[in-house]
Amino acid sequence: MLKVGVLGAGHLGKIHLKLLNQSSKYELIGFYDADENNAKKIVKEFGYQYFSTVSELINAVEVVDIVTPTLSHFDCAKEAVTAGKHIFIEKPITKTVNEAVAIRTLVSQYHIKGQVGHVERFNPAFTAVKGLIDSPMFIETHRLAEFNPRGTDVPVVLDLMIHDIDIILSVVNSKVKNVHASGVSVISETPDIANARIEFENGCVANLTASRISMKNMRKTRFFQKDAYISVDFLEKKSEVVKMKDVPENPDEFAMILQNAEGVKKQIYFENPTIENNNAILDELETFADAINNDTTPIVTLNDATKALKVAQQIIDCF
Repeated sequence: MLKVGVLGAGHLGKIHLKLLNQSSKYELIGFYDADENNAKKIVKEFGYQYFSTVSELINAVEVVDIVTPTLSHFDCAKEAVTAGKHIFIEKPITKTVNEAVAIRTLVSQYHIKGQVGHVERFNPAFTAVKGLIDSPMFIETHRLAEFNPRGTDVPVVLDLMIHDIDIILSVVNSKVKNVHASGVSVISETPDIANARIEFENGCVANLTASRISMKNMRKTRFFQKDAYISVDFLEKKSEVVKMKDVPENPDEFAMILQNAEGVKKQIYFENPTIENNNAILDELETFADAINNDTTPIVTLNDATKALKVAQQIIDCF
């Protein structure tokens, strides 16, 4: 079991603490939180060991799980890495691309592992269809959330849209060519709603919308590719695959058949992949333990997260 400690015990930090405490791959040593009153409440309720400084916690563990506000990710990660500790960092990796590159360089120099918490990669609705996504040419995403003051210290692009940016970059095998975007600040000092268009060198186009001032929650992505349409509902954990194939000689009488202007006929097939229930946060943490123990590449690398942050920054720069 890997000795692990958590930096940051806010809403998400408490979830990480609970899951790491349950995991058979980690031994939870304790946590640090800048809010001493909050820390005392957690100690009283759960009995986790509290460390009074970041350094004390880092020195006591092998793996540091960084769930602090984004603004402090760089400092926490730098101290952990230079102490020779493996790091798991919540998304976004850091506040700036330069910070992300610096952490990526340090991790390489100190020969330790790093992973970033782009948790939607582990969403069962996505993993069920990921193998079917092949050279998509148009992608549309909607990530809408009801207003919550938590997270408003960063633009909605870094708070919400970055999940979809990472997913898109993981399935589009091409470099980003152009980025266009607009954003509006409604309640916060930074944009609360944003729309972005990402154009890739291979011709793929992705249209992303993110809002944290919606009346309802939504997390949907649609992938369009040759002869197929794939829909992923990250919130409801549902997927649908619609395929178009050549019409067989003797089609079923209930078959859905389309004919284009040139007379070519295609039959439509609907598939609903089996969704395996999982805890995506536990999965991302435990696959990181596997990467450390087996000396393999983490599923979401620091390089992946840096690329996502770079695109997110390009979007923000358009505002």
